[in-house]
Amino acid sequence: MSTAVLTAYVLVWPVLVAVVLFVIGRGFLREWAEARRDGRDLI
Repeated sequence: MSTAVLTAYVLVWPVLVAVVLFVIGRGFLREWAEARRDGRDLI
């Protein structure tokens, strides 16, 4: 494996993790705001 390919492979993982955390966080915040508006508990 060349150094460039290995470097790209290693750097892709933090990007994937950041995207997944963003999607999960956005969904959580959306549910939290909706529950707060409706006066319901989140859990």
